[in-house]
Amino acid sequence: MKKYSWITIIALIWIAFLPMMTILCAQESLDTSVTEETTQQDESFIGLIKASGVIGMIIILLSVVALAFIIEDFVSLQYKKLIPSEILDDIEKLLDEEAYEDVLELCNTEPCLLTAPMGAAMDQKANGFERMSKAAQNSIEEEVVKLQQKISWLQLIAALAPMLGLLGTVWGMILAFQQIAAMTRAPQPRDLAFGIYQALMTTYLGLIVAIACLVLYFYFRNKVVRITMELSGIVEEMLDRFRR
Repeated sequence: MKKYSWITIIALIWIAFLPMMTILCAQESLDTSVTEETTQQDESFIGLIKASGVIGMIIILLSVVALAFIIEDFVSLQYKKLIPSEILDDIEKLLDEEAYEDVLELCNTEPCLLTAPMGAAMDQKANGFERMSKAAQNSIEEEVVKLQQKISWLQLIAALAPMLGLLGTVWGMILAFQQIAAMTRAPQPRDLAFGIYQALMTTYLGLIVAIACLVLYFYFRNKVVRITMELSGIVEEMLDRFRR
């Protein structure tokens, strides 16, 4: 099973059950009788989050998933983990000793961002410097794609959260106007205003999640670019000895 396949499963469950849950919420709203006097509403922040309904809860759960990705990216996208200094020193030492087979074995037994292009280059040693350099560059590009895919989940959540928020707002306003239409007396401004700002809570939650995810996505993307540039320089310097 792929590393993030459970995210796909959760997304499919949400997509499958979201229409059903919204229909049930709408039916519950229609079944509730509307009294002549406005009932006391919970206007606290927690109350408004509860009033945001199923879609608001989904956005909150989405923020928990985003937080998990953020923590994982902070831990895994570290220079010392992607390019360990001890492995770098070992490779340079073996290259100075011209122990090329040992370099290839080290790259195969210690997989990381550094050993991937070096291992690909050493596989092409018999074909000359140009083939080694090309193999290393192709390997670096593959590793960059993997890192970009790793952080792209934050970009997906940043795009999905405000759309869910807008969906919740539209649905909430539909229910608010539906409730007003069912009243036997003339609706007061409070009857409309309270329902609208309850509905806007989903957009508010979605924007908070989206802004945080988008900022951190660009932070991680720039970090990947910086590490990749440093990796390219290190590999090029190591392979330069084969040019001669």
